[in-house]
Amino acid sequence: MLVAVSSTGKNLSDQIDPRFGRCAYFLIIDIDNMEFQVFDNESIALGGGAGIQSAQFIASKDAHAVITGNCGPNAVRTLQAAGVELVVGQAGSIEEAVERYKAGHLKTTTEANVADHHGMGGESNGGKSPSPDTNVAMEQNFSVGRGGGGGMGRGSRCGGGMGRGMGRAGGTIPRAASSNDNPATLENNEKKELMEQIKALKDQLNSITTRIESLGN
Repeated sequence: MLVAVSSTGKNLSDQIDPRFGRCAYFLIIDIDNMEFQVFDNESIALGGGAGIQSAQFIASKDAHAVITGNCGPNAVRTLQAAGVELVVGQAGSIEEAVERYKAGHLKTTTEANVADHHGMGGESNGGKSPSPDTNVAMEQNFSVGRGGGGGMGRGSRCGGGMGRGMGRAGGTIPRAASSNDNPATLENNEKKELMEQIKALKDQLNSITTRIESLGN
């Protein structure tokens, strides 16, 4: 039986990439003998629809299930339509996750655990655009890129690029503020959104660090 895993590297010992649609690689593993194939994720640079394209790719490889960190609604629906099982919320090495799956310790799901376009800085107000009569309280967008060169830029956005392939961005835009919100509510919402951004940045940093280490070896 074949299982697909979003990966930061090309080996079973590498870490699971937390993002499904824009992971660095897919490992397609025959869990009966642990032989596997490695595929570059060609959807990594898409401006939109990366989750759907990645899900279609996995289905084309006849994978029975997907193991990943985060998966949005569009990708979930595409996997469901193709009859592919989904396991989310996973981290650590790919080999360990597959062993947990084989032992029946991982639960499959039919629900997304992130919004569409997660990690692209395009989320606002729960994934919806603010209405014209609302005032945008603040906008923050952090991106970590793997671009065609090296360097860092700072302006209206904070970004970094490093070595290989097209860019990958991560971040969120806090929701629009309503006139009915009181200051305490706005402060709590802002704190929650900033904590989510910190978590996303840590995931990206771990993925980049793992990639650097694999290149060094």
